[in-house]
Amino acid sequence: MANTFMRKTSKGIGTSYFQVGANTAGAGQSGAYTVTGSGTVATVIGFSVSNITSSSVDIDVAVSATMANTTNDVSLCTTVPVPSGSTIILVGGDQKLVLIENDLIKIKSSAASSLDVVVSILEIT
Repeated sequence: MANTFMRKTSKGIGTSYFQVGANTAGAGQSGAYTVTGSGTVATVIGFSVSNITSSSVDIDVAVSATMANTTNDVSLCTTVPVPSGSTIILVGGDQKLVLIENDLIKIKSSAASSLDVVVSILEIT
């Protein structure tokens, strides 16, 4: 089994869901991270969300198999406040998150272009 460490970032996340790693919201999310490949699993070992605005924002984060709807989303956090200029650590230290084939993480904010995200992943194939 091969182990691969990777880092995925998204910048300027706003009020529409971004898939972690994507550089834009919507359907054409280049760079977005999804666990792919039969038998592939991923362990999220770090997940930081920074508020880059001068006002507090609320964030929603979910694990899902699709960006198309929210029917099968499992919330990691809902309407969690992130103060201006602050960073919240959703996963790190003793906390880990295991993703299986086809899983993705999506995130949105209560304000436009307000969040930067860094996710560290150990992928096992």
